[in-house]
Amino acid sequence: MTHNTSTFSWKDYLELCKPRVVTLIVFTAIVGMLLAVPCLPPLDKLFWGTLGIGLAASSAAAINHYIDQTADAEMRRTRNRPLPSGHLSAKNVLLFAGVIGVLAMLILVVFVNPLTAGLTFLSLIGYAIIYTVYLKHATPQNIVIGGAAGAAPPVLGWCAITDNVDPHSLLLFLIIFVWTPPHFWALAIARRDEYAKVEIPMLPVTHGIEFTRLQILLYTILLLIVTLLPYLTGMSGLIYLMTAVILGLGFIYSALLMYRHNDNRAAMKTFFFSLWYLTILFAALLIDHYFLYRLS
Repeated sequence: MTHNTSTFSWKDYLELCKPRVVTLIVFTAIVGMLLAVPCLPPLDKLFWGTLGIGLAASSAAAINHYIDQTADAEMRRTRNRPLPSGHLSAKNVLLFAGVIGVLAMLILVVFVNPLTAGLTFLSLIGYAIIYTVYLKHATPQNIVIGGAAGAAPPVLGWCAITDNVDPHSLLLFLIIFVWTPPHFWALAIARRDEYAKVEIPMLPVTHGIEFTRLQILLYTILLLIVTLLPYLTGMSGLIYLMTAVILGLGFIYSALLMYRHNDNRAAMKTFFFSLWYLTILFAALLIDHYFLYRLS
C-alpha cells in the first residue's frame, strides 16, 4: 500500500508512540513526582523526568509495533497501524524506537539520576521485550505478569525527584498493577475473536468469557481494598478516601453488570470506565496531597 509520507509521516510516527497510552503513563509518572515532596518538586527534574519517561514509553510502544506487526495485520483493530498498512518500513520503525530510546536514557542519566534511568530501562525492556515477545504468547496470565512494567511510572516519577524507591510509591505501583487485569481483560472479551485468530492466549480465549468476567469482578473487589492503603498508611486523607471508595464501588458495579450481561457493549463500557477510574483516582491523590499540605 502506497502512502504520501511527506504529508502524513509525522502522524504515523506519532501513532507508533501510542499517544493515548503514553499520556496515561506520563500522567501517573507526574503524579508520582508531585507526591514525592510536600510542596512543588524542582521544576528542572519535573521537566526532564517527564520528557525522559515519556520518550522511553514511546520507544517501548514503537518496539511493540515492530514485534506485533504480523499479528496487527490480521486484527481489525490494528491492521491500519503504520507497519501493517505499509505507511512506514520496519527499518524506520526500529531506527525511530532506538533513537528516542537512547535519547530518553541520556536525558534521565544526565539531567535526572542514574537510578531513574536504570529503572526506566528495565520497564522498557519489560514491556517491549519480555511481555511482547514472550509473555503475550506464552500464558493467559500475560497481562497480569506484564502489568508490572505498566505499573512502574509512578515509581519512576517519585524516584526522579528523590533518587530512591519510596514505599509510598510502591503503593501507587500496586494500585496500577491490580487495575491492569480488569482493565485489559474487559477489552480482551470484546476483542476475543481477533486474539483467537492470531493465537494470542488472552484469558477469554483460553478460559472462556464467563471465567474472565468472574476474574474481572474479583479483581475489582481486590482493587477497592488496595486503593484504601494510601489512606490507611497516612499517605492520603479523606478527599482521596472518598474518591477511592466511590470509584471502587462504581468499578465493581460495572463489573457486575458485565458479569450479568454477556455482550461486547458491557465489556467496552467497563473498559472505558476503567480508563476514567485511574485518571480520576490519581487526580484525587494530587488534590488530596496539596489540600493536606495547605492544612499542615
